[in-house]
Amino acid sequence: MTSTSYVARRGELETYFDRTASDAWAKLTSDAKVSGIRAKVRAGRDQTRATLLSWMPQDLHGARILDAGCGTGALSVEAARRGAHVIAIDLSATLVSLARERAPQDLNGGKIEFSVGAMMDPALGNFDYIVGMDSLIHYKGADMARVLAGFAARTRCSVMFTFAPLTPLLGTLLTVGKLFPRSDRSPAVEPIGKISLIKRLRAMPDMARWHVGRDRRVTASFYISHALELVRS
Repeated sequence: MTSTSYVARRGELETYFDRTASDAWAKLTSDAKVSGIRAKVRAGRDQTRATLLSWMPQDLHGARILDAGCGTGALSVEAARRGAHVIAIDLSATLVSLARERAPQDLNGGKIEFSVGAMMDPALGNFDYIVGMDSLIHYKGADMARVLAGFAARTRCSVMFTFAPLTPLLGTLLTVGKLFPRSDRSPAVEPIGKISLIKRLRAMPDMARWHVGRDRRVTASFYISHALELVRS
């Protein structure tokens, strides 16, 4: 299932989010005052999270959800407040620890189990819904498709995720970003066109019974993300 490129990139992401950028992400995902650009990125992430949540039922009592790459846990909390049992997993122990600290005691009957590890771990079990918000954007198209097919094999209803759309604006931003020292940058985003991604997914045997549902592009300054829904037929 996993490729050498996937494992290598996963290691880079763990180092980045667990050490290099943990303080920055803690601030970005809080109510703390941030710069104008980061404020727009925060707003874009809020829109994306709201979009993914809107694609799930308001009443999630009895549903089991995987928040793959949960970060500081905002999406997990909202899903749990609808009654879901959420498995929130991330590679970064630092971010998961922060997510635990921020999670409210009252979740309206829902539950969150926080875990540090790989989102593809089969020991996590099966789910009604799997959500991957900005957790796949650093992987190459082939690896992304394999991960999504693996998710589909363990999901009863739908898989919702985001990818970095291949646009001239994003290409320019990535080129500019490469001018900065490596130590100041996150692992590179891997843009992919929507049609190209769908073609890759349709070529995966595990995706034979799945079709593309809703989708939405979110653009807010340096934050560009495309949300896509995969639904079991």
